[in-house]
Amino acid sequence: MENQYYYYLTIFFVLIFYKYFFNPRRNNLPPSPLAFPIIGHLYLLKNKPLLTLTSLSAKYGPVLYLRYGSMPVLIVSSPSTVEECFTKNDIIFANRSRTMAGDQLTFNYTAYFWAPYGQLWRSLRRLTVMELLSSNSLQKTSNIRDEEVVNFTRSLFKFCNGRSRNVDLTNWICTFSFNLVNKIVAGTHLVSEEDAGMEKGIAMIERLKGIFFVDIPVLNMCDFLPFLRWIGYKGMEKKMSLVHNQRNEFLDNLLEEFRQEKVNVGNRVKQNTLIETLLSLQESEPEFYTEDVIKSIMLVIFVTGTDTTSTTIQWAMRLVLAHPEALHKLRAEIDIQVGNTRLLNESDLTKLPYLHSVINETLRLYPTVPLLLPHYSTEDCTVGGYHVPKHTILLVNAWAIQRDPEVWKDPNEFKPERFEAIEGGKEGVNYKFIPFGMGRRSCPGAGMATRAISLALGSLIQCFDWQSVGKENLALSYNSRIKIQKNKSLEAICSPRSNFVQLLSQL
Repeated sequence: MENQYYYYLTIFFVLIFYKYFFNPRRNNLPPSPLAFPIIGHLYLLKNKPLLTLTSLSAKYGPVLYLRYGSMPVLIVSSPSTVEECFTKNDIIFANRSRTMAGDQLTFNYTAYFWAPYGQLWRSLRRLTVMELLSSNSLQKTSNIRDEEVVNFTRSLFKFCNGRSRNVDLTNWICTFSFNLVNKIVAGTHLVSEEDAGMEKGIAMIERLKGIFFVDIPVLNMCDFLPFLRWIGYKGMEKKMSLVHNQRNEFLDNLLEEFRQEKVNVGNRVKQNTLIETLLSLQESEPEFYTEDVIKSIMLVIFVTGTDTTSTTIQWAMRLVLAHPEALHKLRAEIDIQVGNTRLLNESDLTKLPYLHSVINETLRLYPTVPLLLPHYSTEDCTVGGYHVPKHTILLVNAWAIQRDPEVWKDPNEFKPERFEAIEGGKEGVNYKFIPFGMGRRSCPGAGMATRAISLALGSLIQCFDWQSVGKENLALSYNSRIKIQKNKSLEAICSPRSNFVQLLSQL
């Protein structure tokens, strides 16, 4: 009996030894730097993780394998590996890992961008893509975007009062994005025209930014070292819970106001708002469209429709202010195609290729999510000829790909003309331009975001003259975390263009 015990024990250790030292699949893992016990490669990411990952990929290759605590992480940073992940292996990487942020901020994982891959996600995507963000749906809401651009332009003109003024463009652009999204969601403005740019309006925008523009990483130390969560590491979970409660209260208030208005005026309320659509669906399918699902859909529209939109517009303005030749070329295009007798509207966008090129080049240099949202493998697979085990987190370094000198000529230079030379625009760049992700979990709101950004940026260039306030070093004006966000407000000197004063005064 004792000999049998030692026999099985020997077999056990032989199998373990084989698994970790002679298993051909394990020996074919992607390149990896030296890992420390327990923490793995977390020591590499203490400061500026985006730049650290980019430098590691430059050293070890476009397929990099790291271990954050006990969690394996795959970082890809070339068009060919991105294509392999989101074509051949797209279903394998279609899931999301469970994280502390997901637990706290996604209404029990019913938020579309974080929902597990399966029937719930398919239903949410069908609703999002077919009902809310399809070409037909975007056409129905085009008048809202046009109206909001008029309101935005009129408010800024009144603020300038016929003279040059130093304006906080960050506040004005955020006001536009929040008013636009709230108009689509609830049919109302969050900041009135009279309050825009004033103390009351500024305070409202700062409160909204505190709710929706929070600097909370999608992945953090607690996800890789679970014992840190147990001890309340840096109060991160409490911060997430507070943010969730603030968002929940805001969304509850919007729903309650709509329901109360409907009770007061009866069934005559027909505004074709998102809330109206969702509550109508709730009446027909209450078992699926629960309060959590409705609020999660509203949350996704607010977060993606305000933060990413306003951030991209600000970066585009920074870039054209730093490159006057691009600003003049953009203005000349708008003047020729639209003129000075009316404001730019959505029907003009197809005639403004350079405007699209400026926005694409902005997204290339400063993608709003430089490390795309993490994917999670459900099966073993092969990427770049290497074995990738299941339960691996996949991170796509869009920042590195979109600034790769082997992929782009003069990658750190702002040259919108490069997109004019690419046949088919974004469709012709073959996985080297991925600001909205790729595959089945790519962002379905790209069309809406691009239209809103184009209208806001175009109207600012069409109607006003701009001067920089001092010289800004763009290379130092971002923080290189998972998400690029400006810490400093964008300020510029604004004055109405002389040949637009009459038009603007009549809006």
